[in-house]
Amino acid sequence: MTTEPADPATDAFVAHRNLLFTVAYEMLGSAADAEDVLQETWLRWVGVDLAQVREQRAYLVRITTRQALNRLRSLQRRKEAYVGQWLPEPLLTAPDVAEDVELAESVSMAMMLVLETLSPTERAVFVLREAFDFGYEEIAAAVDKTPAAVRQIAHRARKHVDARRPRQAVPRSAASAAVESFLRAVETGDPQTLLDVLAPDVVLIGDGGGFKQAALRPIGGADKVARFLLGGLGKTRLPLTLTPTLVNGTPALVAHLDGELDGVMAMRIEDGRISGLYYVRNPEKLTHVLSETPLTLR
Repeated sequence: MTTEPADPATDAFVAHRNLLFTVAYEMLGSAADAEDVLQETWLRWVGVDLAQVREQRAYLVRITTRQALNRLRSLQRRKEAYVGQWLPEPLLTAPDVAEDVELAESVSMAMMLVLETLSPTERAVFVLREAFDFGYEEIAAAVDKTPAAVRQIAHRARKHVDARRPRQAVPRSAASAAVESFLRAVETGDPQTLLDVLAPDVVLIGDGGGFKQAALRPIGGADKVARFLLGGLGKTRLPLTLTPTLVNGTPALVAHLDGELDGVMAMRIEDGRISGLYYVRNPEKLTHVLSETPLTLR
């Protein structure tokens, strides 16, 4: 019995695939576009003379970053024409993602929305430096800037993100308790229990993409969010089930309406209360909540 000889290019790409996907996803906020970027990366990678490559991981990340930057600029034009609010594509993640604090923070819905406020180059530099700990020279090669320019961009992006990033994550037990209280309040329709678990400045963002009904603008404040949730659920005539899960490394609920997948509600939990609700109903964004997506920073 003979075995096929190993292909070094394929072996290297497979070994780093989860890392490359995570880089592309953090830059784009879209799993579908990240998959396309990986395909483009592979097509370029197989044409590379590996004998000239000193560090395959860095070289692959460089290709991925350049392709993601090209995709990000076209994605921004699509977002301008998007119906209603745009949210990142949610990913069903394994518990080990939630246990990795750095990884969970970097891919959380809250952080992904902060990254949306950066320019494409700032986002690439911030992601490669802060999440993946790449050196300035490596990043410079990926974004076609000088190391000095990259250092300035990184400082500016970090300052911008630090002013907006979510506060420190709560322990898993506190997060689970908040989710259980929220679920109990929604299922019983009890406004006070819901108000008790919502932070006073909670914000709810819905993404229907023009396919399903969703709030066209963010809803802020515990009273308004509670009324919106309980009022909307009260109008639902079909049976609704909410199942706790982990999305992007953070607590979430998967909603089924009459047995059909209706959406995913990711949460930001701070100081034991829910400060952010991100409800994705656009069916085109729900393809990665049916099976776990492996993510890694290494």
